[in-house]
Amino acid sequence: MKAIVFGAGKIARGFIGHLLYLNRIPFVFVDVNTQLVSLLKERKNYRVYVMGNPERNGLIQDFDATELSDVHAVAREWSAADIAFISVGGKNLASLAEALAEAFVIRCMEYKVDSPIHMIVCENWKKPADLLRQEIRNRLPGVCTEAFDRWVGIAESAVMRSGVEPTESMLNGDPLCVRVSDYWELPVDREALPGEPARIEGIRYIDQFAGFLERKFYTYNAANGTVSYLGYLRGHESLYDAAIDPEIVKVLDGVYRETGEALVRKYGILPQEQKAFALSSRKKLQDPGIVDFVERNARDPIRKLGPDDRLVGSARLVQEYGGEPEGVATAIAAALYYDHPQDPSAKQLKSLREEKGIDWILASVCRIAEDERLALLIKDKVFELKRKGWIS
Repeated sequence: MKAIVFGAGKIARGFIGHLLYLNRIPFVFVDVNTQLVSLLKERKNYRVYVMGNPERNGLIQDFDATELSDVHAVAREWSAADIAFISVGGKNLASLAEALAEAFVIRCMEYKVDSPIHMIVCENWKKPADLLRQEIRNRLPGVCTEAFDRWVGIAESAVMRSGVEPTESMLNGDPLCVRVSDYWELPVDREALPGEPARIEGIRYIDQFAGFLERKFYTYNAANGTVSYLGYLRGHESLYDAAIDPEIVKVLDGVYRETGEALVRKYGILPQEQKAFALSSRKKLQDPGIVDFVERNARDPIRKLGPDDRLVGSARLVQEYGGEPEGVATAIAAALYYDHPQDPSAKQLKSLREEKGIDWILASVCRIAEDERLALLIKDKVFELKRKGWIS
C-alpha cells in the first residue's frame, strides 16, 4: 500500500504522516511550499512530539515529497497511491482543486487508472469534501467527468488531534518537527467511499457520519470556542489555564449541558453516552500536558461567529430542541469582543463593533435578527460580562 498526502503542515506531518508511518505505509507529501518540500526531501525524516505522552514520540521516515506545481509528478504519484489525504487548510481547497483536476486528467488519460480512488479530507471546515468534489468536477473536461463520478470517493474526517508550535529548542534540533496532542483516532465517513476502504490502524470508518460530525462540532468545537473567547477576556494565554479557571468552567459546563441535551434529543443517543463524549472533550481541554494557546484557538472570530459555526450554530441547535442557550450565549458575547491586535479578523470585528454596533454584527455576521430571543439573550450576556469587568 502507498499513500499520497496533499499538504505538509502540522496536521499532515504530525497526524496523517504519523499514522501512516506507524502502519508502515510509505507516502509522499505534496505541498506548494518549495522550501518545505526541499527540506523534507533533504532531511528524509522529522520528529513528532506527543504532548503529555513523551514515550510515544517518534521519528517519521519512509516518505518522499514533491511540489504541487509539478502536476505530472503529482499525477504519477497519485496513480501509484492506494489512498490520498487532504490537509491544506479549508481556505485553500478551491485552489488545490485546480491542480488536482489537472492531475486527474493526466491520471485518466496517460496512466489509465480505472479503479476506486479514495480521498480523505482532513479539514475543520464546512462540508470540505463536498466543496473539494465540486471544485474538481467543475474543472474537468467531459471525457473525464464520468470516470471521476464513478471512481472518486471524497470523504470527510473529524480531525481531533491538534498541532501547536514546537519549542525553540525542538526546532533547533529539527526544523521539521511537530508537537501534537495525545489523540490517535481519525473518524472517516464510510458511506462516501466506493468499494472497500483501506484498513489502516487509527482510522475508524463511520456510517451516518453527518450525525457524528455534528456531535463533535457542537461538543468539542463549541467547548473550545467557549474556553478560548472567555479565556481571552480573562487574560489567559494558555488554553489549559483558561479551561481550569473556575469562572469559565461554570460557563463551559453549561455549554456541555445545553448542547448535550439537544444532541440527545436530535439523535436519540443515550444521555450517558453524550455525557462521556463531553467529558472526553473536557479532559482534553484540562490536560496540563497539552500545551496550546488561547490565541491560536480563538483566531478568525468572524468565521467562527457564522450562523452555522460552533457558537451560533450550537445556540440554534439548543433552541430548536427546546433549550435556553445561556452558556452558549455567554460564549458568543465573549467572541464579539475578541480583539487580539495580531489577528486581522479580530481587528476587523473590533472595527465593525465600534462603527456599526453589536446589532449589526448579530444580523450580518451571525444572521440573528435584532428582535430575536437569541439576540436579546446575547446582549444580556454582554451586559453581564461588562458588569463583571471582563469587558471594559
